[in-house]
Amino acid sequence: MNDRVTLDVASLSHPGMVRSHNEDTVFVDAEAGLAVLADGMGGYSAGEVASGIAVNVVSNGLLPELRSGRELSKIDVQSGLTHAALLLSQNIAAANKGIYEAAQARPECAGMGTTIVAAVFHGNRVSIGHIGDSRCYRLRGEKFEQLTHDHSLLQEQIDSGQLTPEQARYSLNKNLVTRALGIEAIVPSDIAEYRLEGDDVYLLCSDGLTDMVEPEVVQQILEGKRGELPEAAAEMVDLANRNGGRDNISVVLVRVPPDFLPQSGWAQRFLAKRKAAG
Repeated sequence: MNDRVTLDVASLSHPGMVRSHNEDTVFVDAEAGLAVLADGMGGYSAGEVASGIAVNVVSNGLLPELRSGRELSKIDVQSGLTHAALLLSQNIAAANKGIYEAAQARPECAGMGTTIVAAVFHGNRVSIGHIGDSRCYRLRGEKFEQLTHDHSLLQEQIDSGQLTPEQARYSLNKNLVTRALGIEAIVPSDIAEYRLEGDDVYLLCSDGLTDMVEPEVVQQILEGKRGELPEAAAEMVDLANRNGGRDNISVVLVRVPPDFLPQSGWAQRFLAKRKAAG
């Protein structure tokens, strides 16, 4: 990498209070600027296999590029996305292929799949890719916002007007995803990009958190522990468990220090002149 300030990160994964094993997999690399979270499904061990393949393929595919020093924030004219976003999309597709082929080859893994949400922090942007109902949120100042849109039956019912968001909180269909890695040979991912601001906090999480803890409460935890990410992650997981812990719970937190952001050309020239002047 270079001598730039690195991201402030924390991650935590817990099996919850009901399940005996953890089918979630998480990965975060502060220096490379990469965070990946996957929530596996498919029964004992198979879900863990699927989420493990997803995170390994995406992280191993992206890390060499992120560490190479190449300019990944340039815009691809044809797609309108940065090179980082295109790489993210390609590696999520590769993960889908790997899971699908493993499920076809191993009878004990038939039907396995996984959600995924991944974020690449590069330059003054973040590229976010996701499939399923694992989410990415952003806390900017006092505004807490969900940046991903669930691929789930519940979300489709909200979008069509069959349910209000308030009614959806009490629905029994919370865990029915309409899109997941590994279920079909080709599964499209949603890719979005956002401009970074200093002190932004990004939360990647599995539905084991969001089904147990209301977004308003998550926001309060983040606002109170913006500079103490490990403590914030631990408080979220603990609260999800105290509320029932019906599923595996995983969180990845990333804070963007102001000095992480690249300085504009005029600022770089100004600092260079100051340095040269002594």
